[in-house]
Amino acid sequence: MKKIFVLLVLILSAGDYVSAQLFGRQPEFTRQDTLRGTITAERSWWDVTYYHLDMKVDTEDSTFTGTNTIQYRVDSLTTPMMQIDLQQPLEISKITQDGKALSFEREGNVFFAETSSNQKIGEVNEVVVHFSGKPKKAVRAPWDGGISWTRDKNGNPFVASSNQGIGASIWWPNKDHAYDEPDSMLMSITVRDDLMNVSNGRLRKETDNNDGTKTWQWFVSNPINNYGVNINIGDYVHFEQIFDGEKGELDMDFYVLSYNLEKAVKQFADAPRTIEAFEHWFGPYPFYEDSYKLVEAPYLGMEHQSSVTYGNGYENGYLGRDLSSSGWGLKFDFIIVHETGHEWFANNITYKDVADMWIHESFTHYSEYLFLEYHFGKQAAREYARGVRLSVQNDRPIIGIYNVNYEGSSDMYYKGGNMLHTIRQVIGDDELWREILRGLNKEFYHQTVTTEEIENYIIEKSGKDLKSVFDQYLRDYRVPILEYFFRDNNVVYRWNNAVSNFNMPVKVYIDGKEMMLQPTTNWKVSPSSGKELQVDIDYYVGSFKVQN
Repeated sequence: MKKIFVLLVLILSAGDYVSAQLFGRQPEFTRQDTLRGTITAERSWWDVTYYHLDMKVDTEDSTFTGTNTIQYRVDSLTTPMMQIDLQQPLEISKITQDGKALSFEREGNVFFAETSSNQKIGEVNEVVVHFSGKPKKAVRAPWDGGISWTRDKNGNPFVASSNQGIGASIWWPNKDHAYDEPDSMLMSITVRDDLMNVSNGRLRKETDNNDGTKTWQWFVSNPINNYGVNINIGDYVHFEQIFDGEKGELDMDFYVLSYNLEKAVKQFADAPRTIEAFEHWFGPYPFYEDSYKLVEAPYLGMEHQSSVTYGNGYENGYLGRDLSSSGWGLKFDFIIVHETGHEWFANNITYKDVADMWIHESFTHYSEYLFLEYHFGKQAAREYARGVRLSVQNDRPIIGIYNVNYEGSSDMYYKGGNMLHTIRQVIGDDELWREILRGLNKEFYHQTVTTEEIENYIIEKSGKDLKSVFDQYLRDYRVPILEYFFRDNNVVYRWNNAVSNFNMPVKVYIDGKEMMLQPTTNWKVSPSSGKELQVDIDYYVGSFKVQN
């Protein structure tokens, strides 16, 4: 058979050729990658239950000095060695337990401490880690993270952390693996007394130390992922409002640089609109006990739990741009909507391994569509979804490599969001789809999860065979192509450019008449006297007509 390629198919084919070359290259991993990404024997025997991070930030010489008290429950007694992560150039000077110094050794970014050999399964113990030094400076926050040491336009220090990917251990000692979250956390951050520190949770107290410094004590009463812990130091002013939500009154607090107050009061109106839309789609905001905060930061923004950071210039879009080129991207402040969406997918439901980062980013990118649908209608969401497809690279699978702290393709955003948009079409019941999204946040409330758990939940609740759909969009890099031709009053069709078991049903229009096809990777035949076929554009697939 001779294949006639339209321009779209030529583009996809060229992209696939390049992708095939990239797909064959496997990154090389080091011992440090394994120590960071694996649930090692020195991690698995203890479950962190509580952190108290107590540290002083010197904004003049860019140093940290402090302790982290790590409370943990003994789950097994395979080894008394405890792995504590803290990245260079920071140093640990002492680790104590029950007032006694523990012996420890450093291996790169990991410290192995020999804890008490008298511990019993089920008991709760603690160690205190003393650390200091100059943490890594963020190069391009939040993507190449660390600590941003900047100054505002009045010359005041403006300092913030951002560390997804690079790890929370870039600035404080902890068990730096996503599978284990503390049940609660206290942060006591000491800064210059003319500055404020804003962190996660609720402000418990502010203490004047009578030495030119103040200590700001913030408490998180819910489980929190390590990368969601943050500090924000600046000349902040505060305003607030109450949101009447599904679980009652939600405190919404806003911290901005003093000279941006007027702009913030206007622009941050998108925050309650966002909570309203996402409570509709995803269920109650997951952290009522810890409040919701939006905090100005010296970088674009990030999803720090109950302390969302913002640096989008007080304008709609993504730094004033519409990422979809549809016009709809300028109807909302991208950072407020996207980073707030992460409160459900990233902070409430958290990946166990960074290889499954799509769980955070695909659902949260998809939340942008849902925000638009809630406030502007379904057509707005559909046009936005189609617009962002131009940014899909199809370079490698969305799922990364497990146990080495290696995330998948950045296609987890636009392609992942369009995968979810496509699955919604396959399910074909908008209310059921909403129930599934809300059900995910209820079933996996405050939990760490795997890809398989999310897939199986959606498959079970939808009643649809979606296994091959997830395989295609998450584990393969190609866009499936519907091949078809007309012959003898039939339409003949199959999926190509797809995994071998790909069997996703698809809505098409033949001479303008709607029809559901059930393609597989083998040729199938359905009665049709038509001449032209168009795939419903809400499915993220390609198509081309084959000449018999």
